[in-house]
Amino acid sequence: MDVRVSDEPAAPAATWIANRLRAAVRRRGAASLALSGGSTAPALISALVAHDVDWSAVTVWQVDERVVPDGDSARNAGQLGGLPCRVVPMPVTAADLRAAARRYAAGLPERFDVVHLGLGDDGHTASWPPGRSEVIASERPVELVPAFNGHDRMTVTGRVVNGSRARLVFTVGASKRPMVERWLLGDRSLPISSVRRTGTVLFVDAAAAPAGPLHPARPAREAR
Repeated sequence: MDVRVSDEPAAPAATWIANRLRAAVRRRGAASLALSGGSTAPALISALVAHDVDWSAVTVWQVDERVVPDGDSARNAGQLGGLPCRVVPMPVTAADLRAAARRYAAGLPERFDVVHLGLGDDGHTASWPPGRSEVIASERPVELVPAFNGHDRMTVTGRVVNGSRARLVFTVGASKRPMVERWLLGDRSLPISSVRRTGTVLFVDAAAAPAGPLHPARPAREAR
């Protein structure tokens, strides 16, 4: 997997995404991006919108969202307000969440050009809880996840993430280094390890970067 370390990784990560979006617009006339929330997302989004992209041809969806009211500070959608393109938020305030998840899934592109992911201190990404592999492996593109880290959630599943043309994982800070190392060593107990490595780029700062060369004891079987 391509691992890129820099002092301020939001800038090169945003450049990488912008290049992918421009290439998609050139080839297909439109580009699709799925964004995660979390503490690192605002810096990435701020750096991304500064790029010269044909934003009128870009649509952004959410990777996951907490089931909380509109305007709640816990909503990831609040981080997407500055994007100069069409944004499709997850319908987490619907009365029938299962039906809403089906409608959201039906509107997703056949393949995302880029899926952006974060990494939690427990090894989760998207809203894939540790020990809940059925969420990742679901045949449905979008699932509901009850009571994960204090909130019910809606999330895309492994078929969406691993079916995308490219994936970017962006994480910073010393608290993430153990999870980064375990992931790169092939620890299959971590939800992040279900992300397909081929076509995935990891952007980290020096604090989150592995302390030294990592050599998995055996090849990790990729989720497909």
